This record gives sequence, structure tokens and C-alpha cells, in this order.
Amino acid sequence: MKIYHKFLLYQNKWIHPYIRVALGVMTTLTYLASILLIVGLVYEHGFTISVAEAHQLQRLYHGVWIVFLSDISLRIALEYKDTRQTFSKLTWILTFLLYLTLVPVVFHRPEVEGAIQAVWDFLNGRMYHLALLLMLSFLNLSYGLVRLLGRRTNPSLILAVSFLIIILIGTGLLMLPRSTVAGISWVDSLFISTSAVCVTGLTSVDVASTFTTTGFVIIILLIQIGGLGVMTLTSFFAMFFMGNTSLYNQLVVRDMVSSNSLNSLLSTLVYILGFTLAIEGVGMLAIWSDIHGTMGMDIHEELAFSAFHSISAFCNAGFSTLPGNLGNPLLMSGHNPFYIYISLLIILGGIGFPILVNFKDIILYHIRRFWRFLRTWEWDGRRFYHLYNLNTRIVLIVTFLLLVVGTAGIALFEWNASFAGMSVADKWTQAFFNASCPRTAGFSSVDLAGLSVQTLLIYLILMWIGGGSQSTAGGIKVNAFAVVVLNLVAVLRGTERVEVFGRELSYDSIRRSNATVVMSFGVLFVFIFIISILEPKLSLLTVTFECVSAISTVGSSLNATPLLGSDSKLLVALLMFVGRVGLITLMLGIIKQKKNTKYQYPSGQIIIN
Repeated sequence: MKIYHKFLLYQNKWIHPYIRVALGVMTTLTYLASILLIVGLVYEHGFTISVAEAHQLQRLYHGVWIVFLSDISLRIALEYKDTRQTFSKLTWILTFLLYLTLVPVVFHRPEVEGAIQAVWDFLNGRMYHLALLLMLSFLNLSYGLVRLLGRRTNPSLILAVSFLIIILIGTGLLMLPRSTVAGISWVDSLFISTSAVCVTGLTSVDVASTFTTTGFVIIILLIQIGGLGVMTLTSFFAMFFMGNTSLYNQLVVRDMVSSNSLNSLLSTLVYILGFTLAIEGVGMLAIWSDIHGTMGMDIHEELAFSAFHSISAFCNAGFSTLPGNLGNPLLMSGHNPFYIYISLLIILGGIGFPILVNFKDIILYHIRRFWRFLRTWEWDGRRFYHLYNLNTRIVLIVTFLLLVVGTAGIALFEWNASFAGMSVADKWTQAFFNASCPRTAGFSSVDLAGLSVQTLLIYLILMWIGGGSQSTAGGIKVNAFAVVVLNLVAVLRGTERVEVFGRELSYDSIRRSNATVVMSFGVLFVFIFIISILEPKLSLLTVTFECVSAISTVGSSLNATPLLGSDSKLLVALLMFVGRVGLITLMLGIIKQKKNTKYQYPSGQIIIN
């Protein structure tokens, strides 16, 4: 018996390396098959194909199906114990659905009509096969991207590269013949793709007349991916559908989404997606309730219009399907609720997901407190003093102040100018809307080129500050702005510590906030300087407005974007990319990090005043 066990042990040591190599090869083939499937579907739906090409694509899909079946079968047969531990329940369900595609291969189509024949036809249907293979492909690529984190790759670099890949894919998709009415240059396609993924809203062409329905679908998908964040989506798919990932992967993803612990990591990802879908769904219904029967659209067009603008507003993208953006005559009279709904979606998207999660905790706390009262008829008089965490308090207060000051300032300077001829209700609605849009949304209801210089300066400061951290908004973020202001107040008051709401701000928060502000000014100066040379016909205010709008991912413009040359468009696209990824994040991915040393140099004083 001992000899038998020794033989099995020796056999396992001898065979196992070959098993790992075989599974590694299958993993590579699966990644390649996933990419080929997506490319095939894009080619099929983006071009007008012949019968021969359709036949070749069908052979490609069949080959992808064989690769997926082989990969899963080998894993189950050769490493069942590891597979059982790593596969989640949803992955096993997808595996079962994949094996059901073998039913039409093994069994002939039933001759008797009925439920069995209908099931056979469904399992043999092209739609079922492609939908299942597409889902498996996305999940497989997501899992592969998250696994890169386990190789100690720089997370900041992966984040930047993932955005770049999506931008390039979007560029190719927007250049497909079915995406545009009469074609588009690669520079404009790259610009629009970057603007969509970076949820900016700057457009170098007239979006309403350039893109078809297919093009608008591609744009809104790019906006949704860019708004949520590539790593947020891929991490969710990898952890929720594909099973366990390494501890290092989870630690990196936790830092990316600002989760409190590893135990709450998956729930945080679920909350982010859940809040997004719920708010966008409610926003869609609210918008539809206001425009129903007033835009000359049928019910399907109204719902599509509402969904597009709800997603674009919550993601702070600023894209619209209407000529003239939201200043279209169909909306400018009698649609004040529409502008208020859009403004609220912009604000909710711009305050940040951690604050939405904090709101959820606060609501659940009060619900439990009230439910306890209904059960015991004894009111719990104890107060929980830290329902609103420090980050939530700072962001809400600064956001409220910026909205109030912005609304009042714009109303003051434009009351008898751009808002002339409007009713009082319309003027306040437009003032509030135009104060919300610089929070990196980029919608426009009036011609910004006709605004006063004072209003444009208000726009500039609102765009530069932006929204909250971990949100769909851009800018230096209200968090960093608040910390810099509090640090300034502490310096002026002569205190060594920066304190607010009974808390002392960490030294790292102050350093990062100051670095963000300095880097923002530095990058803006360089790009404004270069573009002013490339575009001598544009005024300095126009160039500055364009650059601030780009790096803050706002999308507002003084009608200068279409006038830019190709070189300037590429520079503005680069600014949008830098603004969306984040200056600090991008620098962390590029600059080699210095290890912390255990020694300390003697301190020295530098004369400042």
C-alpha cells in the first residue's frame, strides 16, 4: 500500500507541471478567443458584410465556442478541487448554460411540436450562443485584467492604460461606417472617444448631425464605462462572477474604490453599480415624465432620449442628442423640471460614491431606529454623533456653498443679459442649472460665448474645483480644495494642526491636496502656453477656458473646439485624459517610487516671507 501511495505521489509530481502548462496555454487561447469574438461582433455590426463574410464569422464564433468548452472541461477534469474553490455559484451557472449548447449537437431536433422543440430551438439559436459567449468573453477579460494586479504591477499604471485602451477601442468603433452619417476623421473620432470615456463633453463636431443611432449607443456606453471607471467594472465582474482573487488583488482594488475593509469590498462594488443604475433609472423616468408628448417623438424615442440624458448627466458627461445641446428651442420653454432633474443628477454624480454609501448607512440607521420604536414603543434617545463622516461633511458643505454662490453670481450678472426675456422662474432655474454644469457636466442652455466676463470667471473657478473624490466629476476635487483652504486658515491663525469638526486632518491629506493644486496650475500653464502658440487667432481667455474645461473634464466651451487644428485637438484630448485619470494617479504610474528610508536628515528652515 505504501508503494502505491508513493507511486501516486511521484506521478502527481511528474504530471502536475505539464497540467499547469496545458492550462496556461488554454488560458492564453481563451483570452485570444474572447478578443476575436468581440472583434468579430464589431465587424459584423459595424460594416455591411457579404454572405461569404457572414459564413466566415460564423466559423469564427464556432471556434470560440469550442475553445471555451475545452478550457472549462479541462479545468474541471484536471484540477477539479481548485476549480471548485475558485469558481463562484454564478460561474457554475454560466458553465451549465455553456454545456447546454451541446444538447442540439448530441440530439436531433424533435419532430413533434411543443415545449421540447421550443427549448431545442432556443438552445440552438444564434442569439443564445452569442450572448453567452459574449458574457463569458467579458468576464474572462475582466478576470485577466484584475489578475495583472497580482503580478505586483503598478496599479496607477494599469488604471491609466485601461482608460487608454477603452479610448482607442471607442475611436475604432466611432469610425465604423454604421456609426456616422457621412464618416469622421480619426482625429475627431479620437477626440469624441476621449471626451466620452473621460466624461468631458467637449465635441469637435456637431454630435447630433454626425452620429447615427449606433454611434449614440457607442457614445453612451463609453460614457457609462468612463463614469464608473474601468477598474471598478472589471473588478466587479472578476470578483462577483469569476470567483476568488488573490489577497493582493483585493487590497489594490480596495484602495481604488475606497472600501473600508476586504470584507466590504464586494459590497462596495455592488453599491457603486447599484446606486448608478438606480439613480440613472429614476432620472430617466423623471426626465420622461417632463418631456412626454412635447418633443414630437414616439414613446421609444422619448425613452431613449431620457435614458441617454440621464446617464450623460449622472456621469457628468454633458453629451446631448439635440442640436444646440440643451439650449434647443424644444426645451427652453416650459421645461424647468427637466433642467432641475438634470442638475440634481449632475450633483448626485459629482458628490462621490463614498458619500452615497454614507447616505445609505444613515438611512438604514434611522429605519432601524424607527422599526425598534414600532416593536417596543420605546424611543431610543441616544444620538449617534458620527453618522456623517468627515469626508461627507466637507464635500456636502463645500458643494452647497459653491452651488449657492454660483447660482447667485450667475443670476446677478446674467439677469438682464443672457437671461433677458425669461420669466423669474426661468431665470432662477437657468442660473441654478448653469451653476451645476461647471461641476464638470458641460451641458449648455445658453451660448457661453455671450456670457459676461464675470460669469466666465465664475465658470472657471467652478470648473477648476470640480466635484467630489471617487465620483464621476473632475477638477482638483472639492475635497482637495477644502483641505487647501483649511490649511491656509491654519497658517494664517498660526496653528500647527489643521482641525475641522473635531478632527485633525492627516499630514498625507494636506500634502496630496497641495501637490494636486500645484500640479494642476503647472499642467494648465504648459498647455495654455502651447495652444496659444498653435492657435494665435483665439483669445487667451478662450484658450484658458478650453484647457480648464478639458483638464477638469467639464465639456463647456466658448465655441472654440471645432476651430482647433489637429495638433490642438490632440493636446486637448490629452488634457481630458490626464484630468480623468488624475494628476497624482498618472504621476504615480510614471515616476518610480522611492522606498521609505529609516534615517532622517536634520531639519532646515527656508525663509518664506
